[in-house]
Amino acid sequence: MFSIYILTYNEERDIEACINSARLSDDIIVVDSCSSDRTVELAQRYPVRVLSHAFESHGRQRTWMLENLPTKYEWAYILEADERMTPALFAECLEAIKNNQYVGYYVAEQVMFMNRWIRHCTQYPRYQLRLLRKGQVWFTDYGHTEREVCQGAIGFLKETYPHYTCSKGFSRWIEKHNRYSTDEARETLHQLEQGSVNWGNLLLGRSEVERRHALKDLSLRLPFRPLLRFLYMYIFLGGFLDGRAGFTWCTLQAFYEYLITLKVWELKDQQLPTIETTDSQLSF
Repeated sequence: MFSIYILTYNEERDIEACINSARLSDDIIVVDSCSSDRTVELAQRYPVRVLSHAFESHGRQRTWMLENLPTKYEWAYILEADERMTPALFAECLEAIKNNQYVGYYVAEQVMFMNRWIRHCTQYPRYQLRLLRKGQVWFTDYGHTEREVCQGAIGFLKETYPHYTCSKGFSRWIEKHNRYSTDEARETLHQLEQGSVNWGNLLLGRSEVERRHALKDLSLRLPFRPLLRFLYMYIFLGGFLDGRAGFTWCTLQAFYEYLITLKVWELKDQQLPTIETTDSQLSF
């Protein structure tokens, strides 16, 4: 068996469905980031542990959770409230943890948006590290998200998990991505100043994760990023095959990219030295 962490923040619309999907495990821990809605109240109706910890960042929250919240089992799966565990994925996880070759496993998400699976323009299969052996996997921050640090090899699972990315409505999506774009802008500046593109991983990466990370680092250095992102997703990846939902998804992602570029410009402008005008400079 393995334990399941559920990360939450103002998730009253999703938390019950998420917990019910996870109840295949007998050890569920809800880690709440001090929600102001009924998330904690609803979660406490179920036979799960509920703890609160002030949110700092995605990477720090996950690492704090892994280091400070004991679990019944050595292996743990990380769910977010708008994601679901499935019986098929659960069964595959049970088989995977019998293998001592790996310290964690990547799982591909199925992006659910406007009542359909966005198959093409979401880079499917797009993998996230979800199943891990505690004590051998940690997380660091990267933009608004996180990247894993592993002491050992990582495997890939075949089953996927549904991710209801807009379950709380477009207003919540836009508000959330406005916040995310601030972190992405800071990360962009950091990467432009100190990072580099791993061309080997971009062209010959051993996995989708390595290639995607390298592509992300390259995209930060390209001009017209919002337009390029829309064309890449809608034309190259085939977003037009996802119908109206695909067009809407690609448009929102381009808008998100534009928010990042605006905030990068704003941060650069704030870094420019100010020119103080003295009385002597004003004299003729």
